[in-house]
Amino acid sequence: MISINSIIQHLLPKHLLSRLMAKLTNCNIPWLKNYLITTFIKKYSVNMEEAEQPTSEHYKTFNAFFIRHLKPGVRPLGNASITSPADGSICEFGTVENGQLLQAKGHPYTLDTLLGNDKNLVENFNGGGYLTIYLSPKDYHRVHMPYTGSLKQMIYVPGELYSVNTETTQSIPNIFAKNERVIALFDSDIGSFAVILVGACLVAGIHTQWHGQVAPGKNKTPQIWNYSDDKIALAKGDEMGHFQFGSTAIILFPKDTVQWAEHLAIGSDIRLGQGIGYF
Repeated sequence: MISINSIIQHLLPKHLLSRLMAKLTNCNIPWLKNYLITTFIKKYSVNMEEAEQPTSEHYKTFNAFFIRHLKPGVRPLGNASITSPADGSICEFGTVENGQLLQAKGHPYTLDTLLGNDKNLVENFNGGGYLTIYLSPKDYHRVHMPYTGSLKQMIYVPGELYSVNTETTQSIPNIFAKNERVIALFDSDIGSFAVILVGACLVAGIHTQWHGQVAPGKNKTPQIWNYSDDKIALAKGDEMGHFQFGSTAIILFPKDTVQWAEHLAIGSDIRLGQGIGYF
């Protein structure tokens, strides 16, 4: 049965709303940006004690607040082989079986569509581990490396901008494969792994440390950047990108490499640096 939320999502001018949000969140009029920040903190109970700059006056725009840095040491790196790349809640995790992942309970989608129909990537990750983290508005919105690797390739896949909250992921099929996304591929001592940053409605941009703003793309066709000769190495825990407003991060590991930690549970909160798996 199609929900009212799904119908509204289909009808909304999602790209236009996201572009308008970008203009608003980058506004530097002091009274307006201070009002937006303080209202947001109160509404979502944002823990500003963890922020490097704790008050609205320290931020030139709402967006600067939204991608705020944390104080050193508030997210210690766990001892597990793989650590959480972000703050958020676990949507799903497990093993890619027969080329399928779970978006939400009872809602599978294909690795092929998620990876932009790249057959080589599908072969690498089929049978491997995956974990999906939803970053809510209150969360820290910088994404870090779950494991040490050297950047091999980045792929921009244009698409929709559906909301990715719990209600929407349970009602709109294939949402992560439909939405705009950036796929970062890394070489490592266990093979190639991926960190995928998925856009959503009101997400004003997706940035990476090595490129700057990747999404929204200047055109509506997929783009590929190769970095094998650039020697861009990132250690576990290093920042690799950020969202301008909330969204989703998906990590993929090769076949038969990952054993997820026993404490992981769908719907549970997770923090950057927390141990989540072993090889």
